[in-house]
Amino acid sequence: MLVFTQMVRGVLEGCLLAVIDEEETYGYEIMEKLALSGFVFAKEGSIYPLLLRLEKENIVASTLRPSASGPNRKYYRLTLKGEQQLQLFRGNWYELSNAVNSIIEKG
Repeated sequence: MLVFTQMVRGVLEGCLLAVIDEEETYGYEIMEKLALSGFVFAKEGSIYPLLLRLEKENIVASTLRPSASGPNRKYYRLTLKGEQQLQLFRGNWYELSNAVNSIIEKG
């Protein structure tokens, strides 16, 4: 399980950026979208600290908006730096996943 957890941490940031790139969204909605894509192992304890770090690094920016069902929600969007990070992740991911697939599919 430790190896799986480490693998997830390695790709979670890129997947999170890809979800935010689709549209401005808030934390819980990000988790739902990740889960619908099969990323069910991404939980609050990993998503919110990552969002905070990305905001501090100016990779995402946020805006507080009223919510019909409670307190204000913090909506996230990619900054220019975030868009660049996402493109870099996509390129690296395709290269890495192709290399891994070519090895593991031989068996």
